[in-house]
Amino acid sequence: MTTTPHPAAPTWVPGAAGSGFDVDHLPFGVFARSGEHPRVAVRIGDQVLDLSIVAAADMVDTHALFDQPTLNPFMAAGPTVWASTRAWITGLLTDRTERDLVEPALSHVDSVRMLMPFTVGDYVDFYASEHHASNVGRMFRPDSEPLLPNWKNLPVGYHGRSGTVVVSGTDVVRPCGQRVSTGSTDAAAPRPTYGPSARLDIEAELGFVVGVPSAMGERVSTADFARHTFGVVGLNDWSARDIQAWEYVPLGPFLGKSFATSISAWVTPLAALDAAWTDLPGQDDPEVLDYLRVDGPAGLDIDVEVVLEGEVIARPPYRTMYWSPAQMLAHTTVNGASVRTGDLWGSGTVSGPDHDQRGSLLELSWGGKEPFTLAGRERTFLEDGDEVTLRYSAPGAGGGRITLGEVTGRILPAR
Repeated sequence: MTTTPHPAAPTWVPGAAGSGFDVDHLPFGVFARSGEHPRVAVRIGDQVLDLSIVAAADMVDTHALFDQPTLNPFMAAGPTVWASTRAWITGLLTDRTERDLVEPALSHVDSVRMLMPFTVGDYVDFYASEHHASNVGRMFRPDSEPLLPNWKNLPVGYHGRSGTVVVSGTDVVRPCGQRVSTGSTDAAAPRPTYGPSARLDIEAELGFVVGVPSAMGERVSTADFARHTFGVVGLNDWSARDIQAWEYVPLGPFLGKSFATSISAWVTPLAALDAAWTDLPGQDDPEVLDYLRVDGPAGLDIDVEVVLEGEVIARPPYRTMYWSPAQMLAHTTVNGASVRTGDLWGSGTVSGPDHDQRGSLLELSWGGKEPFTLAGRERTFLEDGDEVTLRYSAPGAGGGRITLGEVTGRILPAR
């Protein structure tokens, strides 16, 4: 799954060398300027490189893939095209003789509008953190084992709503729905009320994006993960805990999740994470079934920061996740279900063993019973006007760290 990272020559782009967006990263996105059509770009430093312009000028065979309003055609082209494109872009940005060709296609990131990077096919969200699942189990089933019997045998997941996956920076309207008062004493026949969620939450996750599709009836093995997976995005799975708690038995999440999922505008290609692969925490009790076995490092050493109203409130480590992305994809297709270009799957909440590594407010406030302090005030769940930002970083091939695309959203009042 991994290859030995080889640092590229220094880039000539001012300010880019040594940044989180150096040539060892090169994430892809879709941008537009005022009055212009959307097209594909790559980020270098604080600059956005319009690939449609340089590919046409350089007479690259695949130039038509970049004059598109979505990454889907490029993602569908497969690993050979991904690798050759990455090598070509790296050459443009490190060879000073290419500067005259490239500079006219550069724009400062603040001067353009970043759009949804790809058209989402299906969206699946997993529950891959043992620490998160155990915390939730202890909160809601205090007299039982924290993990249900199936949890260490398969990556638990549910099918989400692709039509409400939005790009970072999109405001999120507080959802309404049925919920039961947490103070209700009528356990035999609780009566719901309708209204705005009072327990609105975030879930700090990673998202993985399918590039090459599979056929119906075809299984994608863990060994084929890199052949089908284009890259990684930051992901915030907004959650209405009161709506979710009332509706999720017996079929799982529905309206408590489907109102919004935010992803980063930049997609980090899998090749940029060569230096980030690490061993999983351990899957020997019980041993996983054969179709879920992985060879070599299959986890990712990615650090996450949860920022609420400008203050870091948690630092969840992705390297502690029990299930790997390759196992999630293999399990998704083991029954013969196909995947399509643009399919997205979320890791589930990233949480570590320590209190300050919890990736949701549900855990940080222990179900609202143990408020945390923010700007001198006690807080539990999200309030109207709150802005949440998720930040991500990982080891880069150049020896430093790359900055994955951040995810930001602000809560608007219910309508």
